[in-house]
Amino acid sequence: MPFISKDWRSPGEEWVKTEEGWEKKKVLECTSQRSQEGEDGDKTNDAGARVPPHCHITIKCTREIAGFNGLSEAVRRLDFSSAVRDVRRFNYICALLELLLGGQRLTHLPGAAQKLLLSMLEQLADQVARSKQNLHALRALVVSLAALREGERRACWGRPLGSRALWRHHDRAIARIHRIAAGIRIHEPGPEVVPKLHDLPEECVREILLRISDHRDLDAASSAWSVMASVCTEQRIWRELVHFHFTQQQIDTILAKDKDAEDKDGEDKDVDWKKVFHQLRKLYGLREDAQYAETLSLCRHCKCLFWRSLGHPCIADQCPEYRERLKEAGGPLPPHPVPPAAFLKFFSL
Repeated sequence: MPFISKDWRSPGEEWVKTEEGWEKKKVLECTSQRSQEGEDGDKTNDAGARVPPHCHITIKCTREIAGFNGLSEAVRRLDFSSAVRDVRRFNYICALLELLLGGQRLTHLPGAAQKLLLSMLEQLADQVARSKQNLHALRALVVSLAALREGERRACWGRPLGSRALWRHHDRAIARIHRIAAGIRIHEPGPEVVPKLHDLPEECVREILLRISDHRDLDAASSAWSVMASVCTEQRIWRELVHFHFTQQQIDTILAKDKDAEDKDGEDKDVDWKKVFHQLRKLYGLREDAQYAETLSLCRHCKCLFWRSLGHPCIADQCPEYRERLKEAGGPLPPHPVPPAAFLKFFSL
């Protein structure tokens, strides 16, 4: 009988090697350790410890490995609903939803996946309404959602293409999301709240801006306050941003081109780091993994997606024989970061 990987399995089944050969046996959903799932969806092992959210992924189908990756199942297993309430993972979820809404991929998904993602967007709107943060991200998603809904409204003789009952459910969810977004009001703190941003010295404002990794946020800060506008004109701000996003080799390439241009003009100018940043951005693009405080990671040993801060039950940690073979091969491989666009490539969208 040919070798069959664990990636090829039905829910609750796993291929186990016995003395007679490979046999399919019933197991619980967590393949790395025995788990049980309660009504609230939290998985716990026999010792009562909570199993971190993770999802096994089929990377490539072969004659020995056959599998299918479902987006709704991955969203559920990776606990995206809780990720919306985590400040480190919030921007990752926003970028993922923006890709699904902007490319009109949402309407190509099964109905259950559409309902799940709209529910996640509603939870995101609730989180923004409670925290009064990331309002610009919610507004961008609402605009994309409205454009998608309007495009579907004209898809088939003035009505959406597909189940009318499903779209009635979507319309109610979209109306609730719009109502939440429209009801958000940000009020200036009262006089009892001190210190305010305007009370901070310029040195503190500079340290805040030095920790911003998105050039669009620097432009927005410049238009919000004259002190920030003055600090954003400093070369140090843009120099640090350049070194954060690009390698020294990439930077040297642009600096060499600018120096050649100056030699031809016969002028000796100081480096304009803001100009250098935009040249590098257009030429190489920004580091996608550096735009998020936390991204999903792919374990190279068990082909499992997981949140790096939470970890996952890995075969390299639980199987002594596998651990020994890894030591002989030079040690375990680090997990591979998975940006939102790469995450969607695992699914047939």
